[in-house]
Amino acid sequence: MLDIVLLPGEYAVCRLPAGTVLPHALSSGLSGTDVVTVSWTSDGISVICPSDRAPEQAVLETAWRCLRVTAPADSTVSLAALVDPLAEARVSAVTFSTFDTDYLLVPAVRLTEGTAALQRAGHRVTG
Repeated sequence: MLDIVLLPGEYAVCRLPAGTVLPHALSSGLSGTDVVTVSWTSDGISVICPSDRAPEQAVLETAWRCLRVTAPADSTVSLAALVDPLAEARVSAVTFSTFDTDYLLVPAVRLTEGTAALQRAGHRVTG
């Protein structure tokens, strides 16, 4: 179904108060595998980033691991094809998409169970 690569290192899911100025370090010097996403709402700012880039003033959730869809076998495959097997395995997930691909975060402590569930569903997980 989908080719998925596990990105190195841990990721943080962060919450900042509305109107917070994001630190420059959040986006400067990203490596080839790093990904940062920011969502603004009237209630606050959500940031997903490598843990070592998390803003100091942010409220953080538990450590996450990030999986990137690298090559869909069929462009009609949806995120449900990733989330459903994780839900069946009782593994929490956070997803986000860019113009080019989809990303999926699973708790670091459940990475083994999460990748196994994805593989049982027919996905190829590397990294």
